[in-house]
Amino acid sequence: MSGRVTDVQATELDDFQALTARYQRELLAHCYRMSGSVHEAEDLVQETFLRAWKASADFQGRSSVRTWLYRIATNVCLTNLEGRPRRPLPAALGTPDQMGGDGLEQDHEVAWLQPVPDAAVQVAERDSIRLAFVAALQHLPARQRAVLILRDVLRWSAAEVAEALDTTTAAVNSALQRAHAQLRDRRLTEESVEPDLNQAQQQLLDRYVDAFWRKDIDTIVSLLTSEAVWEMPPFLNWYVGRESIGSLIAKNCPGDCNDMPMLQTSANGQPAFGLYMRTGDGDFTPFQLQVLDLAPDGVRHVRAFFDTSLFARFGLPDRLPAGHRPGDHPLSLVPQ
Repeated sequence: MSGRVTDVQATELDDFQALTARYQRELLAHCYRMSGSVHEAEDLVQETFLRAWKASADFQGRSSVRTWLYRIATNVCLTNLEGRPRRPLPAALGTPDQMGGDGLEQDHEVAWLQPVPDAAVQVAERDSIRLAFVAALQHLPARQRAVLILRDVLRWSAAEVAEALDTTTAAVNSALQRAHAQLRDRRLTEESVEPDLNQAQQQLLDRYVDAFWRKDIDTIVSLLTSEAVWEMPPFLNWYVGRESIGSLIAKNCPGDCNDMPMLQTSANGQPAFGLYMRTGDGDFTPFQLQVLDLAPDGVRHVRAFFDTSLFARFGLPDRLPAGHRPGDHPLSLVPQ
């Protein structure tokens, strides 16, 4: 391009509102992978567009506008991550799993990993946004994280990554090797990614919702795999196995029969549910957002987030009427 901006690129930069609309969702996915927080990711995307707007007059067309935006977003994220702790889930903190019925311990000082609504992001490969993958990324130093995402998710060349991060291709290749080694140690493989829900899986999820509505512990645990894991930030406690999880729900979950309706949504390319709890007035208010990992033989991982501000982020209503029953679809249930 001889250092000149093409007509197509010039048009993109002239209409910044259209540019924002075109790249908002994929840049949100990128910033979410880097930060582990949907709230932070939204702010980082806005900062990216602000910097791009200020620098648009200096854009010389040596790369596509999309690549240019990703380069800005990556460096915005790296600046944001300086000095910040990683965002974990309870099982990653090195504490042993608990027995159901043990006292629950909260920690609101930890910056916990958050789920992201599928409706908010655009991804070509669903495995790149799954909670297990994003959680594993949080264990990597920030620049290693950036290298792995740019190389493996966006498929940039080592030279492109080196230019974006102001480093050498040798340093990029070395960082990628170290990142891969860490992910292998955490046993994150392509086999952990399931295809779209089939009819049998949807029927399993329908039974899961019905079992919570009836607080039928036996049915709930029968739908779990034998080594299922249950996590629930901001609680530090986490649980492995049907017996322990069943005991947790029986002894520590305040709801009773017909107290806990669920609304289905999707997060991180996975089935998710907003679970509501009946109040003293008879209606239902948000209680926890569950994100499920499915295996061929049942539910193998539940991450139940008690951050009820996530409900609005997922387009879930802030209350359900007293007459609500499973299967009802509130008119307010729309993607954000």
